Amino acid sequence: QEQLVESGGGLVQPGGSLTLSCTASVNVMRHYVMGWHRQGPGKQRALIATITSGGMTDYNESIESVKGRFIISRDNHKQTMYLQMNDLKPEDTATYYCNAHFQFGNGDVSEFWGQGTQVVVSS
Repeated sequence: QEQLVESGGGLVQPGGSLTLSCTASVNVMRHYVMGWHRQGPGKQRALIATITSGGMTDYNESIESVKGRFIISRDNHKQTMYLQMNDLKPEDTATYYCNAHFQFGNGDVSEFWGQGTQVVVSS
């Protein structure tokens, strides 16, 4: 069972910035597509963005409010994925989850989740 460990959450004022980190094993970093999801109070968990092992990124276009403010990246040497969040707004308050998934040729999926890190945007 692989472990994903998030860190970097906390309390921040509107307009502030935070960078979340997710550390994973070498195996995960080499082979899995990784991503960030969030779940706000009373809301369903939603995908923010994904990044492949080669660094290709894909953002959830349906989350209009994060466009241009959130940046996903990864450093395979440090075995870490990041989510840089700028100009934070109260509606960004949520628990943020790290995810890693890999689809085998037969269609089976291997997937892991981190424990979540809470971000509270409030003055």
